Amino acid sequence: MLNHSCVCPDALDRCDRCDLLLDFPGLHLVSVTQAPSGLVLEVESCVPVQGCPGCGVIATGHGRVVVEVIDAPWAGRPVRVRWRKRRWICHEDVCSVVSFVEQDPEVCAPRGLLSTRAIRWSIGQLRREAATIQGLARQLGTTWNTLWTQVRPVLATAADDPVRFENVQVLGVDEHIWHHRDPRRRGPKELTGMVELTRGPHPTARLLDLVPGRSGKAYRDWLDERGEGFRKRVEIATLDPFQGYKNAIDDQLEDATCVLDAFHIVKLAGAAVDDVRGRIQQETLGHRGRKGDPLYGIRHVLRAGRERLTSRQQTRLEAAFTAHPDHIAVEVAYRCAQDLRDVFHQPTPARGRQLAEKLIASLPTCPIPEIARLGKPLRRWKTAFLAYFDTDGASNGGTEAINGIIELGRRIARGFRNFEHYRLRMLLITGGLDASPHTQL
Repeated sequence: MLNHSCVCPDALDRCDRCDLLLDFPGLHLVSVTQAPSGLVLEVESCVPVQGCPGCGVIATGHGRVVVEVIDAPWAGRPVRVRWRKRRWICHEDVCSVVSFVEQDPEVCAPRGLLSTRAIRWSIGQLRREAATIQGLARQLGTTWNTLWTQVRPVLATAADDPVRFENVQVLGVDEHIWHHRDPRRRGPKELTGMVELTRGPHPTARLLDLVPGRSGKAYRDWLDERGEGFRKRVEIATLDPFQGYKNAIDDQLEDATCVLDAFHIVKLAGAAVDDVRGRIQQETLGHRGRKGDPLYGIRHVLRAGRERLTSRQQTRLEAAFTAHPDHIAVEVAYRCAQDLRDVFHQPTPARGRQLAEKLIASLPTCPIPEIARLGKPLRRWKTAFLAYFDTDGASNGGTEAINGIIELGRRIARGFRNFEHYRLRMLLITGGLDASPHTQL
């Protein structure tokens, strides 16, 4: 059986099955040896003729030169490929090319230290298996710097590909802390992350970019760099209750609908209940919550949705609310927070919007100061709040999920020192870039 990936008229004394295992089109496996560092595969091509890259005239063979590259591991062992490249000489006097060596980008980039297959394997391990650069370097039998210098250009090229930003219709934004060191030594701690939340057949979120700074200016500048075509395609922009990001959306995404995240609205309501409980605790008992105090015993139950409470939990709530006349403030705050939570669980968007408008109007006038303070930002963000019901429940939840993946990647790597390295790694593991078309160097 001939090796159909090769232009040779016959397979000579080579094994076609070995060539199939090698899986380098156009190359034959000459020998396999076991070295202390792993397996060594010696390969060569049998190209009968080769045109000069300068003038196109058929060149003359002039021996071979051996180049060693790192390949993907096989059977748990590091692999080195010794490629016996053919050297060619051009005899055309007017051609500037005197001699050249055969190249094959499907095998390895010119002057590359890793084969294309090794780079593809490394990127796949980083993307899907939560691997570290040091761990991959150990499997490849090389160093951290050698591996990263070969992988980084591929990721950088993929990150600069404008195709990543096409067809983005729903855009989320959130802040992110990427290190906890002195900013004077490592730069700003805060980053702004942009996430695509466009719903498709299989709704998923993917990180589009990370930029230094947590401000409206950082978001505004990033949107401005994307161009008018990108901004025109964005129909919905979700965000947390941060006015800086809201100003950037109003300035750059005039045609998009701004939606306030539902999770943060419920979170604010829960925090208001906690504040009321703590204040009443101090006023009635004169100290912070302790074991055995009625309000302290229900601190976790107050966070749960009332439709999920068991009969025992309901009994505990009633007992705590009636334990002291002043506890009625906690009960009122709890019911207000649950009403706000129920806004997002109505059978129809119209019902939810009706209840939301009622709460926006009534909460700022509540005699409980913590609930009144909760109502003021809701009234200020009324348009963005009510937009939730006009956009089929758009939220920033996918952005928070991406933040969780980023945090996991940072913990696995035990932190990062270089922001650009951090950005490329996070874009890769969160699906923000597709490096597969760029591994054919």
